[in-house]
Amino acid sequence: QVQLVESGGGLVQAGGSLRLSCAASRSMINIRAMGWYRQAPGKQRELVAAITSGGLTNYADSVKGRFAISRDNAKNTVYLQMNSLKPEDTAVYSCYANTSLFGLSGAYWGQGTQVTVSS
Repeated sequence: QVQLVESGGGLVQAGGSLRLSCAASRSMINIRAMGWYRQAPGKQRELVAAITSGGLTNYADSVKGRFAISRDNAKNTVYLQMNSLKPEDTAVYSCYANTSLFGLSGAYWGQGTQVTVSS
């Protein structure tokens, strides 16, 4: 089946930047959206950013204007550029590829990567 491999996490000071990458093992004809969820200590999992097969994007209110999601179809890869990082962005970020625009029952998941932002 499809595997997703993500990279780019790490430690950064507040105000800094990171770029996450999520690469699929093969092209996915039935994938309708790709993006990232994150889960911070003591908080619920939340959608950070997503991009649909048609190129539409959406973002969590907390990251709008600071994060940007994009994709490279030739490489079967999606990217999340994270700028002006804040300590509250600290979380495990997990990329996904979804066969549906709503709900996660048809999603494939990456292994997760830690993002830590220090003050």
